[in-house]
Amino acid sequence: MTTDRKPFLDVRSEIGKLKAVMLHRPGRELERITPQYLHELLFDDIPWLKKMREEHDGFADALRMRGCTVYYYQDMLADILKDEHVKEQLVAEVLTKCNIANPDLEELIKDFLMEKTPQEIAEILIAGLHKKDFPEIQREKRLVDHIKEEYPFYINPLPNLYFTRDPGAVIGNGLCVNSMNTHARDRETMILKYIYTYHPNFEKDVTPLWYDYDRRYSIEGGDILVLGENVIAVGCSERTSARGIEDLAMNLFKGDGKIQKVIAVQIPFTRAYMHLDTVFTMVDYDKFTIYPGVEDKVKAFCLTEGKNCPKVEPMGNLQDALKQALNLPSIQFIQSGGGDEVTAAREQWNDSTNTLAIAPGVVVTYNRNEASNDTLRKYGIEVVEIEGSELVRGRGGPRCMSMPLNREKI
Repeated sequence: MTTDRKPFLDVRSEIGKLKAVMLHRPGRELERITPQYLHELLFDDIPWLKKMREEHDGFADALRMRGCTVYYYQDMLADILKDEHVKEQLVAEVLTKCNIANPDLEELIKDFLMEKTPQEIAEILIAGLHKKDFPEIQREKRLVDHIKEEYPFYINPLPNLYFTRDPGAVIGNGLCVNSMNTHARDRETMILKYIYTYHPNFEKDVTPLWYDYDRRYSIEGGDILVLGENVIAVGCSERTSARGIEDLAMNLFKGDGKIQKVIAVQIPFTRAYMHLDTVFTMVDYDKFTIYPGVEDKVKAFCLTEGKNCPKVEPMGNLQDALKQALNLPSIQFIQSGGGDEVTAAREQWNDSTNTLAIAPGVVVTYNRNEASNDTLRKYGIEVVEIEGSELVRGRGGPRCMSMPLNREKI
């Protein structure tokens, strides 16, 4: 079937005026992090939810004040759960992936959830189902129930979901539903695929899917930068695999019609350099903020279309690779922390380079990164500061917390 409808999803740059974004307002899932499960849930610290929500509301308000429409992941999930078929299918798939391993108990939990409202189920699928949330029912316990008795959840919480950047990425008029590197985040992408499939905002029939969450090779949104209409950069990192980049590149070359190059940027495979946008983001047509010293630790490769896999050519240093990719005579690297080694390291811990561009030369940052923000201003960048003392505990900044859906052309 052909259609002349214009897709709602449209992102052809990192810096075009942000018109629509998907966020997730932190919820009860953050109150279910305990020291015992910090590592498993990818957190380094225990957040304070009340303050976190205040800060996140301030972030959303800052975007709205600049003309951006904010859509919430949980609201869109509740919207599609109004359809009984979708509700039953999603609940069944979630429970299957929870590996409850007791069919009778799984059926009881399914019946319990199916009686809930769409809003209640949406919250449970994100905040998790604690065993205390489930009514005591007289039933015969199997061995697996006794073995797992001390574990507190039937459905795990998703505390990382407020970093909506990673599960999905809009490139052009299409969507990547990413294959996450860690199992703790798999359900985020599964639910996003349901939203893509059933929510009218995503207009599936005119919105191509560039990548799917059930693919074998990992790729995460924090590594994907839409540099321009014809080129994207993808970090090859601790979370994003080289093969995932190759597969995404070929899908774009064959399906998008505009993307001609993918710049793969290999960064150190460590948590400190978790994603490319942890250490490097675009803030203007020819300006990038970068953690000092990163440019000496990365390698860049240019991927172009091949017959069965991309052609790969090593490029020069990162600065030369970007000039070539963007067809610019020069670019500027703005070092976070004013280039001071100690200050940069301190502010990097608070995601000083994880900026969100909301227009050319206008970025959202945490206000606590004073030296980095002052440095950006010295280079002519307008800095919109938000509170982030609690939000930062999940190790992510404004770019991590946002999934752009639509940007103006530049």
